[in-house]
Amino acid sequence: MMKDLLWKNITRLREQSPLVHNITNYVVMNNTANALLSAGASPIMAHAHPEMEAMMNICQALVVNIGTLDEYWVTSMKKAATQANQLQKPWVLDPVGAGATPYRDEVLADLLKLKPTIIRGNASEIMALAKHNTTPTKGVDSSAESNEAVAAAKFLIENYPTTVCISGETDIIINHEKEIHLSNGNPLMAKITGMGCSATALVAAFSAIIKDKAEAVTSAMALLGVAGELAAKESKGPGSLQLNILDKLHNMTEAEFTSTLKIEMKRG
Repeated sequence: MMKDLLWKNITRLREQSPLVHNITNYVVMNNTANALLSAGASPIMAHAHPEMEAMMNICQALVVNIGTLDEYWVTSMKKAATQANQLQKPWVLDPVGAGATPYRDEVLADLLKLKPTIIRGNASEIMALAKHNTTPTKGVDSSAESNEAVAAAKFLIENYPTTVCISGETDIIINHEKEIHLSNGNPLMAKITGMGCSATALVAAFSAIIKDKAEAVTSAMALLGVAGELAAKESKGPGSLQLNILDKLHNMTEAEFTSTLKIEMKRG
């Protein structure tokens, strides 16, 4: 039943093509835009202060990714998130490199006050965001396993009205009602710059069309995980894998998805 529901959501994304506003780091803009387009959504990348409110008026969801911070972009993020809240549109926080520098943590503290609809990060980032980290973050690479960050995710859920996704070998999606584990993907995906950023963008796209945010996150992470796992079978390395993932996001069949997906419902 769950597999059928997730596939219906993937089909809905292709049909509805929600417009996603991405304030994301410039290392991954091209990757992120291509992932959204391949899955069926439509990307916008913008950060000019005068157009933040107008941009959120026309978009269905927002990505706030702090990968390449500066003061100008931080103001853009706050303006867009504030407008998204006023319009009751979902926004997704990607706390890239949480815990790496005091400035990064200061910005994240301010963004958390704006109550992100969804938070997606690796285990180290989620632990640092909740200040439960016992090992220093490596930046964009995780130095902790997904299940180690569950307590930190639950802390965030208790203190903010949010759904948390912990990315890793097992992706864990948690909110007050549900805990879902996904075990797809391939280790070679970690060798592609911005794969987590693409996941965040897909999460935002699904959140634009699905009311249940845990279901939205699960749909996005399942799609990317299965795409990566299938694409790895025909890839010679990270370069071809990146291209093959885009192709698989675009042309994946229901049979491929349902036969490959590994999902476990812990709660809900």
